[in-house]
Formats: sequence, structure tokens, C-alpha cells
Amino acid sequence: MADVLDQNEVDALLAAVDTGSAEVTEAAQSATSSRKASKGPQKESRTYDFKRPERVSKDQMRSLESLHDSFSRNLGASLSSFLRTIVEVRVSTIEQLTYSEFIHSLPNPTNFNLLSCEPLEGQMCLEISPLIIYPIIDRLLGGSSNEIFVPQRPLTSIELRLIQKMTDRALTELTEVWSNLIEVRFGLSETESNPHLVQIVAPNEVVVVIGFELRMGPRAGTMSLCIPFNVIEPAMSKLATQGWLSYRRAANLEAQTDAIMDRIDSAKIEICADLAETTMTVEELLALQPGDIIQTTKPSKEELLIRVEGKNKFAALVGRHRQNRAVKITRAIKPGDPLERPVGEVTLEPT
Repeated sequence: MADVLDQNEVDALLAAVDTGSAEVTEAAQSATSSRKASKGPQKESRTYDFKRPERVSKDQMRSLESLHDSFSRNLGASLSSFLRTIVEVRVSTIEQLTYSEFIHSLPNPTNFNLLSCEPLEGQMCLEISPLIIYPIIDRLLGGSSNEIFVPQRPLTSIELRLIQKMTDRALTELTEVWSNLIEVRFGLSETESNPHLVQIVAPNEVVVVIGFELRMGPRAGTMSLCIPFNVIEPAMSKLATQGWLSYRRAANLEAQTDAIMDRIDSAKIEICADLAETTMTVEELLALQPGDIIQTTKPSKEELLIRVEGKNKFAALVGRHRQNRAVKITRAIKPGDPLERPVGEVTLEPT
């Protein structure tokens, strides 16, 4: 059996004990580990890197991914309208890194934007790859963006002004999506081409990096949003998956309800009172003159039918209010009510 040592292995172990040597044969190591395993189940151990502590839970990471998945869809629609071509944006990665690892993973030069996020303290970073920036600039200047050379240089002042139109749309969509979680206003503080010159937090500080893929026709590039942990720490309690989703649904439902009620309150509807119904010949109809009276069998004190946008809704009595003709609602009409076929008396007066 594999757990039993042969004589040579036993002699080697005894010799090592006698001489105090730390050298142990590979077979002895495997036999010793097998014996430990046979004594019972061992606790599972995992490697933990203290340089990259996981300060954001998996549930909170999933909530951030879901939040920015909505942002990517909204940004894709906004850029498609702005550039007059289809732009696809999707979340490609989300991970926890140290700020130093994030900075060293970026190209140089690039479009590195510092974002203010009031009332939260600190700043976030939005990096856009030159691989997609120059095709967008080419598109804005009337090019086809099919074959374009990507220069290895910082953006010029004109190019920065053009790409800022894209950045402004990204910040608008980011503010709208984050409003479901916390009231925050994103703004552009500064733009750099060399990310190594910017240090918003300590190099070993934990940050959440959300990577996006932008695709415009045959051209594709990346965009990264860097969120330092100390910036979003006040909102971490709202990032629990179930809590945030229910909060978002409740907020959206309440906002939609208020918007619908505002529209309904100001909507105009047509209300019609059917005084009576009767029949007559065409000859009698053609002979009618102002002042003629059409006689019906319905008494003047009986209820009238009130129609709202053509639907039978109420019963009412005809009368006068402050020198104006009026009807007084008496009850609601139910299906099959006899009043749905009214008869009565009406007088035609000169206009």
C-alpha cells in the first residue's frame, strides 16, 4: 500500500532523526501527508495576499456590476445618437486592485480624467483608451473611422475639446445611474495624458476598477472607471444586492407613479350629459326650427346619463347653479343599469 513505508524509507527517517538533518525524502513527505489525511478531514486553506485585501464583498461587487451595466447601455444609446452610428458599450471586467496596479496597467499616453463626485469625498478616475478615442475624433470630423492611424502622443487642445463632448455624456449617464443608489453629482476636474503623474490615493489603497468595452463599427477600445474604496465607503451599506435592487425598484416605481399622476392631473377629458332619446322621421327633422320643442316621455325630474370620453360613468339630475345650467352627480353607473337607455325631454333654443 502507498501509506506503508519500505525499509529504506524507514532507515532514512531514523538517520535524519539521529543526525538532526532536515532532509526528508519525497516519499517520506508523501507518506507523512497521507497519514495526516487519514486522521480526519483537514481545514481548507487559501492563499491570502495582504497587498490586495478584498474590502468589497462579492455581493457588493455584483451590485456595482449591475449598476454600471445600466450605465453602459445608456451610454451606448447616448453615443449612438451623438455620433450618428451604432456604438456598443458593455461591462467587460470588474475587480479589486491596488491603485498602483491600476496605474501600471494603463497605456501612456492615454486620456485620464479626474472626476469629482460631490457630496462624496475624494475623486474617481475615468480612463479612455486612445484605440477608441481617435476613431471617435475621426468620426466627429467627418471621417469613416475604418482605417485610421493611432498616434502615440498626447491629445491636442482641439482633440481634447472634441473628446470632452463624449466625456460629458458619460458623466451625465453616470450621475443618472448613481442617483438610484445615492445622490451624487459627477464633474470633470482635470484631464491628464500620463496616468503616472496622478495620485488620488495611496499606491497600496484598494480601488474597484470597472472595465468597459466600446465598439464602433470595426474599431474597438476600452474604458476604465476607477473607484477608490474610501470614496464609496459611505454608500457601501446600500450596495447589498437585495437591498439595492429593492431600493432601485421602489425609487423607480415612485418616480414613475408621480410622473403619471402629473400627466393625468393636467389631462383634459370630455364629459357629456345625455338629456333624452327619441325617434322622429326625416321629414320632421328637416322641418325643425329654432324654438321648436321635441316631446319625449321622460319626466324632467328623472336622472340623466353622464358619459366620460364616451363611457357610461354617472347618473345625475339637471338643474341650475349660479345662473348656469348644471348637472348634479347622484351615483355611479354599473353595467346593465336601465339608465343606459335614457328617454326624456329637450328644448331646442335659438343660438
